Amino acid sequence: MSARSIIAAVFTVLLAAGSASAQGKHEGPAKAWAEKNLKTWMADPVVQNEIKAQNVRHAGLTQADIDRMDNAWIAEVKTSTRPTVDKVNANPASPILKKLQADSKGLITEFFIMDNRGLNVAQSNPTSDYWQGDEAKWQKTYLVGPATVFVDSVNRDESTQLFQTQVSMTVVDDKGAAIGAVTVGLNVELLLQ
Repeated sequence: MSARSIIAAVFTVLLAAGSASAQGKHEGPAKAWAEKNLKTWMADPVVQNEIKAQNVRHAGLTQADIDRMDNAWIAEVKTSTRPTVDKVNANPASPILKKLQADSKGLITEFFIMDNRGLNVAQSNPTSDYWQGDEAKWQKTYLVGPATVFVDSVNRDESTQLFQTQVSMTVVDDKGAAIGAVTVGLNVELLLQ
């Protein structure tokens, strides 16, 4: 049995039993990975410029506007006509995220950046919704401030059958001010090898 198979079997048993120790083992490595990689990647001028530009474009949005945009996204994800989703996919920062995910050799399962309202700026793959502002990944990073990392629990992804966690971090500008947030899905089995 390979090391990966053993790790998967152990996680399956521990998660099924609701073990807190299974959940906690990934937090330190995920946070260390984020601090090592995400700070550098999010300092990329293309990423910085795209977040700042979207912050300006979205400055006047009301919650009703955000809800309308989010509902449009959710409806579009299930169809072949996806103007809202396609706009984010066409963002100049999206190819950067796609390349980083491809170069990770399976460690990164998803990768997306949010603005200061919690709306997607760029992504490696479409998310299920457009507005992350009502979720912990944005609330426990951007709202807390610079240098904040949030590691979520481990879950088995039904579509990939992989154990994943999301690690999120506040994105800061060159002056250290919070301008958005980033979330990366990590394959926990690979993270803990």
